[in-house]
Amino acid sequence: MHAKLIRAFVAVAILIGGTAEGMTAGGPFTRGCAARDMQVMMMLEAGAISPHRLNDAVRNMTHARMMCFDGQVMDALSLYDQIAHSIESDWSLAGQGQ
Repeated sequence: MHAKLIRAFVAVAILIGGTAEGMTAGGPFTRGCAARDMQVMMMLEAGAISPHRLNDAVRNMTHARMMCFDGQVMDALSLYDQIAHSIESDWSLAGQGQ
């Protein structure tokens, strides 16, 4: 589990590096996208989430970042909201199992 989590965070770090390049080049990645990305990332770090769900969340976050870069900010923010809701659902299901 930890190895998969570390791999996911390494992938995200690489993508964030690309995000920083895009922002310095005047890319359309907005503060709203960056803030929401960080919020979802912190949720992933804080929660107990299955490896399959973690992979899905990271894949969807990558897609949301691409949407932000393409200027589809509102759609990307909606996707971030869906990811956050999915993580929260996992948390509530984990809480019911205790």
